Amino acid sequence: MKKIAITTRYLRTERNNDVIRRFYTMNYFKDIAERLGFILIPVLTEDSVNEICEICDGLIIPGNYLDVDPNNYHELRHPSTVSTDYETYDLDKLCIETFSKTEKPILGICAGIQIMNVVFGGSLIQDIKGHYGTRHELTILEDSKIREIYGKSTIESNSYHHQCIKRLAEGFRCTAVSSDGIIEAIEKDNILAVQWHPEMDYEYDFFARYFNL
Repeated sequence: MKKIAITTRYLRTERNNDVIRRFYTMNYFKDIAERLGFILIPVLTEDSVNEICEICDGLIIPGNYLDVDPNNYHELRHPSTVSTDYETYDLDKLCIETFSKTEKPILGICAGIQIMNVVFGGSLIQDIKGHYGTRHELTILEDSKIREIYGKSTIESNSYHHQCIKRLAEGFRCTAVSSDGIIEAIEKDNILAVQWHPEMDYEYDFFARYFNL
């Protein structure tokens, strides 16, 4: 049975001067793992990354309700960027860098595509309109992993983001775009990242084909 690592997300609150972190279960991924018969391995701390990379067959960088700190791509904070993620970004970055040295597949989803782009030197548009809580059509480019997965040139996807890729990181290729020109998928070596949430639409075939399950 294959093992896929997934970086964790949590809600951070403060009570009586103590920081409380409540990790929340990613029910969509849990359902997909059960249906396809693989084991999800959560990554909780930086000191576990090397060992988890050794035992796992792939990595998922999931969505996040927090934004990437724009300091990471050397830009000033936009007024809409109010809930930046300081802690999980460092863990995501270490996981991406560690797994990218292997041939094991890495998948970024929603915030994951933005984090992936920033980790490798790209930047983000900090606020866009018309891409949160909607569905739209995407064009998928030829000769790409995402085209191989879906087997067609256009798909309809969900959309739950207010930021997107601005400057594409060096070495990556844009492989899917929305009708208004937003980058929706990027690829490089053993990395694929998408701006939509295939897990929320229960796209079992997407995960099965990408991770060869």
